[in-house]
Amino acid sequence: MDDTRRAPPLERLIESVEDRAYGKVSDSLGALRAASAEDRKQALRELRDLADDRPTAFESFLPAVTPFLTDDERAVRLLTAKALVAVAEAAPDAAAPAVPALAERLADEDEFYFVRARSAEALGYVALEHPDAVASPAVLADLRVGLSFDEPEVKRKLAKALECVALGDPGRLRHRVSTLVEHLDDRDVLVRYHLCTAMAAVGCDAPDSLGAGRSALSARLADENAFVRGRAAEALGLLARERGGSVTVPDSVLDTESDAAAEFVAERVRFLRASGDGDGSDSPADGVGTLAGVRNTTADAVAEITSPDADGECPHCGVDLPEGAPPMCPSCGVPH
Repeated sequence: MDDTRRAPPLERLIESVEDRAYGKVSDSLGALRAASAEDRKQALRELRDLADDRPTAFESFLPAVTPFLTDDERAVRLLTAKALVAVAEAAPDAAAPAVPALAERLADEDEFYFVRARSAEALGYVALEHPDAVASPAVLADLRVGLSFDEPEVKRKLAKALECVALGDPGRLRHRVSTLVEHLDDRDVLVRYHLCTAMAAVGCDAPDSLGAGRSALSARLADENAFVRGRAAEALGLLARERGGSVTVPDSVLDTESDAAAEFVAERVRFLRASGDGDGSDSPADGVGTLAGVRNTTADAVAEITSPDADGECPHCGVDLPEGAPPMCPSCGVPH
């Protein structure tokens, strides 16, 4: 007789993961749905670690994971969503079947906002490779409405998901520019950056659609963050190349203390000025003004934005960060 069948489901799950016997994971997860809350949480922690190490393994048992998105325990739902974010980021093909379940969590107004935020993030990562699976009118509407939430964590993730949709298929947002424009002046720098990036991506495919956002994008040329200024300049350059006409670029747009930020914004300001002069056939820097270039520079830009500044301030809320403290802002609670 197989002794593993008599072992507790959590123990069976751990053994199956360690042995890479992924075919047995589904059975263990099914049994765990009736186990204690602590066992369910521990099981999802094991899967979260597996998602980091071998995300493609989830292809074998993903249907057994998604039911935990509706678990009675909020912590279990959040752990499930976090695991699916890790899978979607590294192996979007493996996470694609979870799109309907993730979309339901996003749409549930009674759901814990962190669960909604992580669900949006996972949907965004899938959208990079499978926009058709994610960018339905209903999901886009939920992402758009979510930008009005009070919780910064939710808005960041939803703005990031919209960015991913635009990077996966810019045409999906070409008729929603006016909605993005409404939030380009959000207090959170990441929300502004992600939405400016989404608009730049849309501009690579349909530059004329950015006409509704010209004033809002021009205002971002005076943004306090250089990466937001740079991305706004790139979007405006695409619009200028399509429609012609010059854009007033304030001298302060190039002010920055970071070498990476200085290069980022300078390349895009050159692109904007060349496009406004009618000489935008060639980008001043390789990739600027192209969808591939936007995709390739976004992760590094976000990493720069979220790193503490030289004065030890949180990049999100500006509070002074205690020296030697964990990498978590004591005010807004966001990792840095």
